[in-house]
Amino acid sequence: MSNLATYPIINKETGEQKEVVLSVHEWTKWCSNNPEWTRDWSDPSTAPMATDVGEWRDKLVSKHPGWNEVLDRANKMPGSRVKKI
Repeated sequence: MSNLATYPIINKETGEQKEVVLSVHEWTKWCSNNPEWTRDWSDPSTAPMATDVGEWRDKLVSKHPGWNEVLDRANKMPGSRVKKI
């Protein structure tokens, strides 16, 4: 399993587009060392979609209806502070 992410970027001055593969920690340093480049959010495959917006609890329960049962069982363990969604 790789700890690297692919970041689509675009040059602010020339409009050149490319991708860099870096860790999250390297990305922050890379951005400060390369201010002429910025994250390219125009690619729909890498940008958050409107379908990603919403109440995460409702999505979780609708996609995995047995999830509250799992949380209920975990809540019964000694010292647990788990609550159902």
